[in-house]
Amino acid sequence: MRNMEEKLESFEKLLRIMDELREKCPWDREQTFESLRNLTIEEAYELADAIVLNNHENIKKELGDLLLHIVFYSKIASEKAAFDIKDVADAIVEKLIFRHPHVFGTVDVQNNPDTVKKNWEELKIKEGNHSVLGGVPSSLPAMIKANRIQEKARAVGFDWDKREQVWDKVMEELQELKSEINAMNKEKMEKEFGDLLFSIINAAGLYHIDPETALEKTNLKFIKRFNYLEGKTLKQGKKLKNMTLDEMNAIWEEAKKNDD
Repeated sequence: MRNMEEKLESFEKLLRIMDELREKCPWDREQTFESLRNLTIEEAYELADAIVLNNHENIKKELGDLLLHIVFYSKIASEKAAFDIKDVADAIVEKLIFRHPHVFGTVDVQNNPDTVKKNWEELKIKEGNHSVLGGVPSSLPAMIKANRIQEKARAVGFDWDKREQVWDKVMEELQELKSEINAMNKEKMEKEFGDLLFSIINAAGLYHIDPETALEKTNLKFIKRFNYLEGKTLKQGKKLKNMTLDEMNAIWEEAKKNDD
């Protein structure tokens, strides 16, 4: 492990490079908060991809890209005399100390992560978040947002007595969806689809499964199998659209055997 001096030296080097880029590079010089926003979102998703694939080299690279963005925003703000990188670091240090009284104070959480989460939400309300759900960004993708909403509600005790009870709710929502499908009422079908998805996301959280990660792993698995299906079909001189479902399923089963 590198010592603190080495880490600070590397961070200082990054800050100095940012200063030079902002002064000498035409592209870097013209960037604003607004122009960087979408690029930052893209970098966050690239990091998420690397984490799902458990690719440590890419995780390191994408973390570097995000760190650059933090330094970039801070540099732009310093030019406006709004804040600088020290203010950013000081703000998060202050927040971390305030939200961890069990580490930096005298609060006893009895080594219980659930108690920590509950205290965290209560402390956030003291900071000015008037609602437990007030800190959930409106622009989050719907599945991540649903998961965060449920995590926050769970942290303050709004939860099932026993997690197994959630499956009754899932089945209830499934039956309601089937009923609306039979009636072919599109608006109500959409509502019930949403309720069913919300309940499944709830179930995932209760079993400590991140639904976004779980779904993305299934996406990647499907892509891998479908690519195998396409490749095998081309080698046979065929086209998928001219094949029967049984023919495609036979190759699909081959693909499943090659998953590992």
